[in-house]
Amino acid sequence: MSSCSSRALTILSTVFGACGLLLVGVAVSTDYWLLMEEGIVLQQNQSLEVKMALHSGLWRVCFVAGAENGRCVASEYFTEPEIEITTENTANILKMVRTATPFPMVSLLFVFTAFVISNIGHIRPQRTILAFVSGIFFILSGLSLVVGLVLYISSINDEVMNRPREPEQFFHYHYGWSFAFAASSFLLKEGAGVMSVYLFMKRYAEEEMYRPHPALYRPRLSDSSDYSGRFLQPETWPPPKRGRSDSRASSDISIQAAPPPPHTHTHLHTQTHTQYYL
Repeated sequence: MSSCSSRALTILSTVFGACGLLLVGVAVSTDYWLLMEEGIVLQQNQSLEVKMALHSGLWRVCFVAGAENGRCVASEYFTEPEIEITTENTANILKMVRTATPFPMVSLLFVFTAFVISNIGHIRPQRTILAFVSGIFFILSGLSLVVGLVLYISSINDEVMNRPREPEQFFHYHYGWSFAFAASSFLLKEGAGVMSVYLFMKRYAEEEMYRPHPALYRPRLSDSSDYSGRFLQPETWPPPKRGRSDSRASSDISIQAAPPPPHTHTHLHTQTHTQYYL
């Protein structure tokens, strides 16, 4: 049951990570984040005349109506593009949304790193820590993306709120499918991150379950005594006794090798002379 669950987490985290990487890659590279149109209201028949319509992304702005119809201009981050925009507020919106561009790029880098690490961890499951690292990168990628989305929405709302209200003019905007792809990738990346972290916890628990206890590695002579293994370790042996000094040993030898006392020899010599006189 646990192996089946681990296999399911592996497949789901891979699928979620791949889909999140694909969606955020498409969102960053396309220019349908925001669609805007503005014009005037004709008082005769209450109809609308569109003066300008465009769709923009992180890198390009394309006009679909008005004086610049059919023209696409790269979003210049250091110089102003030479385009004709009807109102100043629309130009300010295109300027303010550039502040959110770095966060989707960082999110794309993080999710690519997480996807590579996650696949390496699936190929080599004994490297348990790789699942945890990939999960952290997935979560960081999602957080970076959601910060960029919040900045993108807030900068547009600020300019729209400051726009003057005139009855003879209209202005409409809505978010495109590129923005929807980015928002969907946030959910997929967070799901992949949570599943990767949970997969790491399951693998770590399985390793701890099948890992032998450290006490089993210590050799023992028998199970009857706790001190049976002490004699296998030299550091537990008692220190050797010190021998006697050389001077004391030499004095003992000299005492044992001393000649017999001289009065014994004199007694034998006297006894011999007595026998001769007899």
